[in-house]
Amino acid sequence: MVPEQEIQWIAAVTAAACALPGVFLVLRRMALMSDAISHAILLGIVIGFFITENIASPLLVGAAALTGVLTVSLVEVINRTHLVREDAAIGLVFPALFSIGVILISRFAGSVHLDVDAVLLGELAFAPFNRLVVNGVDVGPRILWLMSAILLLNAAFIAAFYKELKLTTFDAALAGALGFAPGLVHYAFMTLVSVTAVGAFDAVGSILVVALMIAPPAAAYLLTDRLPRMIGLSVAIAVASSLSGYWMSYLFDVSIAGSMATMTGVAFGLVFLLAPERGLLALARRRARQRWEFAQTMLAIHLMNHEDSPDAAEENRESHLHAHLRWEQDFARRVIRRAEGTGWLSRADDDALQLTERGRAAAREAVGA
Repeated sequence: MVPEQEIQWIAAVTAAACALPGVFLVLRRMALMSDAISHAILLGIVIGFFITENIASPLLVGAAALTGVLTVSLVEVINRTHLVREDAAIGLVFPALFSIGVILISRFAGSVHLDVDAVLLGELAFAPFNRLVVNGVDVGPRILWLMSAILLLNAAFIAAFYKELKLTTFDAALAGALGFAPGLVHYAFMTLVSVTAVGAFDAVGSILVVALMIAPPAAAYLLTDRLPRMIGLSVAIAVASSLSGYWMSYLFDVSIAGSMATMTGVAFGLVFLLAPERGLLALARRRARQRWEFAQTMLAIHLMNHEDSPDAAEENRESHLHAHLRWEQDFARRVIRRAEGTGWLSRADDDALQLTERGRAAAREAVGA
């Protein structure tokens, strides 16, 4: 493959690998934890480099994954004191670990490719040049094989422990009562998140790791309530965002990682606006419909309360609604038109408003009669 195709494959596989565990992070309301892990693992990478003096050593992945687990453990310990909230505990732990990593890089690794820009932003354009050679045969970019393995690991873990993950995500207390050990599942899952963040860290940087773990699953969450479909949509949105981000960077000659992160935001923004049930436009339409439905119900109740009274001839006229219900004339006319369209009322020969049986039943239901 040419480097451009390799970059696209790396982007797509990395996006899919990040999106899979990201679904459960979003459902567990743990979006901040992905940010914490993706930054805190820098300390583990630095320590692993100091031990091996080889930036390509597999020990760096293990050390960084352990740092991710340490981050989760420290947050849990602080949170269980009930002295601070979970988001505050995250804000205490990961800046401290990340800052230690940055200080160690600045002080002891200034001549090594561990600069802060690479840590935060990554550089996918350089990923194809780091090759994996087996028995003298070039089998492709190292990061592509690494992220493919992590993708398979994530898929296998979710498939094997789907029931446990689903139960501990939505009802940890019930999971504990049924003997599913929610704490063990939680730490195993966070270890998986750490490994995923470590694998993606070298190519795309910590910012894009967070974007790929959170934005596509959050968009999928707005599109469906079914977990299997949510997982599939999350992966699809992540891959589409990564590929479209690559081509945007190609067209405008800008950062690949930055473009991919931008497209994840664009994808979420479109879903946030246009989602059929939970999008802003759908919510606006629903509120407008509820407003008109409430107004029609109020009109039906008003007409029912006065239809057998001596002043019915005056109360049940369009011109009187302004005085009784404080409605503007145009609004009252539109409510009456809608009520006529739904079959709730009709007009008598003298232009008085009369409830139909359907409208009278709706009014009685509204008042509990």
